[in-house]
Amino acid sequence: MTEGFSDFLANQHLITGIVGLFLAQILKIPYDLWRTKKFSLTMLTSTGGMPSSHSAFVVALMLSIGFYEGFGTPIFAVAAALAMVVMHDAAGVRRAAGLHAEAINFLFAKLQKHGINPNYELKEMLGHQPLEVLGGAILGIIIAVAALHFFPAY
Repeated sequence: MTEGFSDFLANQHLITGIVGLFLAQILKIPYDLWRTKKFSLTMLTSTGGMPSSHSAFVVALMLSIGFYEGFGTPIFAVAAALAMVVMHDAAGVRRAAGLHAEAINFLFAKLQKHGINPNYELKEMLGHQPLEVLGGAILGIIIAVAALHFFPAY
């Protein structure tokens, strides 16, 4: 059991993806500060914003697999498919859900003005603008190339 956990912790591909995810989450703070002029540590755990941490994770993972295992391998194909689905979902389905939440919250606010209090507010920042997904993908590329440079072989 311990050997499996140490293998998990030593998995270069997974570590590269996780570094991309965490760095993206950290970068959301200064970007949001620049955009809103307000400092918010809650961006560390937000699901939307610039750059997309999901995109950074899957692109860093995919490229790490490609660099080390080969771009013609079945595992790279799986990672590439995963990356495409995650990025499409982030900019498509989750973005649409966020827009729906925004509209519903607007309606709730209107109801409150008429004495009806739904006592519920939906989270609006769910998905990403395409530029945020692209930002995460670019960050993932940078992380994977840096990992290849700093860790050229297992």
